[in-house]
Amino acid sequence: MNYYSTRYSSPLGVITLACDGENLVGLWIEGQKYFGESILDGAAERDGLAVFHAARKWLDRYFAGEKPSPAELSLAPLGSDFRRQVWRMLCEIPYGEITTYGKIAQRLAVQRGVATISGQAVGGAVGHNPISIIIPCHRVVGANGSLTGYAGGIEKKIRLLELEGADMSGLFVPKRGSAL
Repeated sequence: MNYYSTRYSSPLGVITLACDGENLVGLWIEGQKYFGESILDGAAERDGLAVFHAARKWLDRYFAGEKPSPAELSLAPLGSDFRRQVWRMLCEIPYGEITTYGKIAQRLAVQRGVATISGQAVGGAVGHNPISIIIPCHRVVGANGSLTGYAGGIEKKIRLLELEGADMSGLFVPKRGSAL
């Protein structure tokens, strides 16, 4: 499969977008953990594709304070069935609201017909979300309110939640953890 890339200047810094020609497969903030090297290695730079135009327009609206839906874009994140199921659940988290890894794990267990699913397994899927911001992994926090687990960095997670007007009163930055 051929992949294409382009860049977008955002209030968070340079964002790299990747697509397969028709579907967005990646969105990474510069310096982000798990940056899409495997997709981008050999990807041709192609600014004028319709999928990139739609993604830029979506991001412009988002950073202007509007509430675009992930469903407005053709998304095809690459990952296992489990990860894609978690990412679909992330798309259901309303703009400006937060949820926890544990709550997602509970919902996923019900959907899969199993007794439990590890919150850590969900955390791994959330942390490896290849289309950050649009698939809103920044809206997931620890059960105790810890702002942990954002591959783009804790400061960017805070800025995104503040942009959305999320209630930050019960949230805190961990002293140690994966988001730092």
